[in-house]
Amino acid sequence: MPRQSIFHWQFNICSKSKVRGLSLKVFKTKKEVLKYSRKSAAKGKSIGLVPTMGFLHDGHISLVKMAKKKSDRVIVSIFVNPTQFGDPSDLEKYPRNMEADLAMLKAAKVNAVFAPEIDEVYDKEAQTIVETTKLSRIMMGKIRPGHFRGVSTIVTKLFNICQPDLAFFGEKDYQQLQVIKRMVKDLDMPIKIVGVPTMREKDGLAMSSRNVRLTKANRKAATVLSRSLFEVEKICANQNMTTTKLDKIIRQIISKEPKAEIKGVDIKDAESLGTVKGIVKQPVVAMLAVQFGDIMLIDQRVFTPKIAL
Repeated sequence: MPRQSIFHWQFNICSKSKVRGLSLKVFKTKKEVLKYSRKSAAKGKSIGLVPTMGFLHDGHISLVKMAKKKSDRVIVSIFVNPTQFGDPSDLEKYPRNMEADLAMLKAAKVNAVFAPEIDEVYDKEAQTIVETTKLSRIMMGKIRPGHFRGVSTIVTKLFNICQPDLAFFGEKDYQQLQVIKRMVKDLDMPIKIVGVPTMREKDGLAMSSRNVRLTKANRKAATVLSRSLFEVEKICANQNMTTTKLDKIIRQIISKEPKAEIKGVDIKDAESLGTVKGIVKQPVVAMLAVQFGDIMLIDQRVFTPKIAL
């Protein structure tokens, strides 16, 4: 499929555009945002970057709020990155609403928005990729081959383009967060990575841009993810358990929901994502990937057994 046809949704935004009466400065080119960052640095201002793929919700705004607390100036990037989608149809179906996104960011009082088009980010002759060779190929990396390679490459580019001092990512994408932390450490990037707790709907479902694509029945069924995690958290806190037993309990709970198709349940060391043997004595993270219809949702929770306290 021709590159431009995939990205027809992106409309032209000038550097200072009005979105339904709102005046908002938006950077569309690498040169513009780099100039902004360098001027800010020259004034002694720290830059916080919040990378997003748009279709913003309160989960994204929680990242913005954290960035505002820890940074002098905040840049939010909006870019649906094609290299992290294995299925072209999934890329095309990804929800987009640039006008609403810009209005939300205006209300959140961010300092700048970087909303480039595809050809501004990726050179047609580009050959270079960035990949964490172990972390990117396990768990979700097995389900979606090449996904984290695309993530690492675009995040590296955004770091080079925006030159932040700090970058903020949601803990819901826990493996992604660990991949990025590993990448930053391995490549000696002078950037602090900040993980922000998962935001949830009132019924417990983790906020995600994909939630709007769920049918009413699947939306109701999807709450089984948070229910299974909360239940296992209580068990882990009060009983000596192995990861195998915790895995079994999660699968039993989710399997009772007929609309849920388990794609992955992984319980790993919360810091290294390594295998935990025997009775769990350290913080572990449970990461879920479950299909509802044609939509795959992910969720996670870190458990700390009492024995580790």
